Amino acid sequence: MRERIVVALSGGVDSAVAALLLQEAGHEVHGLFMVNWDADEAGRCTAADDFQSARRVAAELGIPLHRANFARDYRERVFTGFLAALRAGLTPNPDVLCNREIKFGVGLAYARRLGAVRFATGHYARIGPGPTLLRGVDRNKDQSYFLHALSASELAASQFPLGELHKSEVRALARARGLPVHDRRDSTGICFIGERPFAGFIGEWLELRPGPIRALSGELLGEHRGLAAYTLGQRSGLHIGGRRDGSGAPWYVAGKDLGANTLLVVQGRDHPALFASGLRAGTLCWVRGAPPAPAFRCTVRVRYRQADVACSVALAGDAAAVCFAAPVRGVTPGQYAVFYDGDECLGGGVIETLQPMTGRAAA
Repeated sequence: MRERIVVALSGGVDSAVAALLLQEAGHEVHGLFMVNWDADEAGRCTAADDFQSARRVAAELGIPLHRANFARDYRERVFTGFLAALRAGLTPNPDVLCNREIKFGVGLAYARRLGAVRFATGHYARIGPGPTLLRGVDRNKDQSYFLHALSASELAASQFPLGELHKSEVRALARARGLPVHDRRDSTGICFIGERPFAGFIGEWLELRPGPIRALSGELLGEHRGLAAYTLGQRSGLHIGGRRDGSGAPWYVAGKDLGANTLLVVQGRDHPALFASGLRAGTLCWVRGAPPAPAFRCTVRVRYRQADVACSVALAGDAAAVCFAAPVRGVTPGQYAVFYDGDECLGGGVIETLQPMTGRAAA
């Protein structure tokens, strides 16, 4: 049945092919370009180039293109919380909130005002019966991690045309149909940072107070530029020189002491302090509206590019105690723990604390 479907056109190849597939399926397709950040400095954000790219795609497909500015919503619903988390010593992931609050929040509402039956994006994920959220067929590109905070009602009004495809197939389709973005480079990071160094951008919004870098023994090793510029497991940017009595192995961030404004580091990628046996997550979201049970077994992903690990989950109110079947490296407060039952994404929550290998809870 022919439906009006609004596609979030970003100017990239994925959203372009999503629009193409829906058009070839016989639907009345409209494009929606969302502006989420007002660039106030030349070169800060690629939104202008992205919009021109989206215009070329819409012209090639012969579909209307709408442009909506959600920058104020983004500042209030995503960026403000992002900065607050950094101040608290966390490593937030704004992409999850951007999907829930912007794309499938005000963006979905805007699409409905345009008369859309459904709202489509170029995410690599699938919608199953229920509806449920499923991993994309291309496991290397699967983006269900970033969509775990969506509700069943939002999924019911959405569509992910690329969920059954691999990235190589998407590029091939774009090339075969003559889409002008078939060879456009994939975007990286988030728009308001772009290709610039993260620490340099954050320094424009937060006061970065330099302080000591210390080993867990308390030994002074150097000076950091500000705790918000670092994340757990980080190796680059520490500028700790070689030590005559050291092993020569690289140093990694193992923790932050906010009270003392101190960055804690350890030597060696496999140092036990970089691993956790479990975590506590809060601000939980469940795709089906409720967890499978008060206690259950599943797999969990603690970062987008990190492999799933088997775990047990015990719920208490709006918190989950997660115990890993094997130690996990780089568990980071502020990131998301996302739970899976096979291909189904159950939901997830914000990592609040981790359980180090010593058995003592840590922030």
